[in-house]
Amino acid sequence: MSLSREQMLHEMGITPLWVLRDPAPAELSEMACDEAVTAPEVVAPPSVIADVPPRHGPAAQTEPLVPTTVAARTGTTTPTVDHLDWPDLARAVAECRACGLCQQRKQAVLGVGDLQPDWLFIGEGPGAEEDVKGEPFVGQAGKLLDAMLASIDLERGKKVYIANAVKCRPPGNRTPEAAEMATCHPYLARQIALLKPKVIVLLGKAAVHSVLQDDKPLGSLRGRQFEYAGIPVVVTYHPAYLLRNLPDKAKAWEDLLLARRTLAARQDPALPF
Repeated sequence: MSLSREQMLHEMGITPLWVLRDPAPAELSEMACDEAVTAPEVVAPPSVIADVPPRHGPAAQTEPLVPTTVAARTGTTTPTVDHLDWPDLARAVAECRACGLCQQRKQAVLGVGDLQPDWLFIGEGPGAEEDVKGEPFVGQAGKLLDAMLASIDLERGKKVYIANAVKCRPPGNRTPEAAEMATCHPYLARQIALLKPKVIVLLGKAAVHSVLQDDKPLGSLRGRQFEYAGIPVVVTYHPAYLLRNLPDKAKAWEDLLLARRTLAARQDPALPF
């Protein structure tokens, strides 16, 4: 009877003893990033994030914070984000390595603007210029967005906050994938909870998918009111799309007027809508 290699080693008394060591925090970060690249696509972001006991000591100060949903896919233990204040949220986003977008970014882009806004504008994700400067909508699309704000007497940073569905630049400025938006959604949800805007304007289909979980054609969603966490939501075109489709600027103007009427009605219900 022939023996296997393992049986021979056992008979010789030299069976190896394997000891599983705990990976260092830096290794956990790399594992989270590498494994998230091949994780199965997640269409909808989670509605419930499990509580994870906070860590203490030096490791707790340096370990990147990433959404628990990613931890479930990668097998790592990570804190939740639904309790973070602004400084901790900013650090969590800056250090996040929960999906493949972390690999090519120069920096994560949390958002910019008034932290007590009436208006929250949400786009898709950072582009090349945003990735360099760390601020959303700073390229040609950003200039158009500023002009759109000015058309209804708004200004960036004054009762206005601007964010994106994902915080890292997708390669080649492509549209964020569903799994990437689902991974980043806890950060966006926490932003909305902290900002408490009076109205949300979704710029483009990716933002609609991230916030409303709706994949209908954007044109069919215009002119209607939606709601997210008790906040009225209006849908319109992304400024980058408008740069390529100038006739639709008039439709975007109509959407902004709808958002302004929605905000006015929220502030004073006695006003006619």
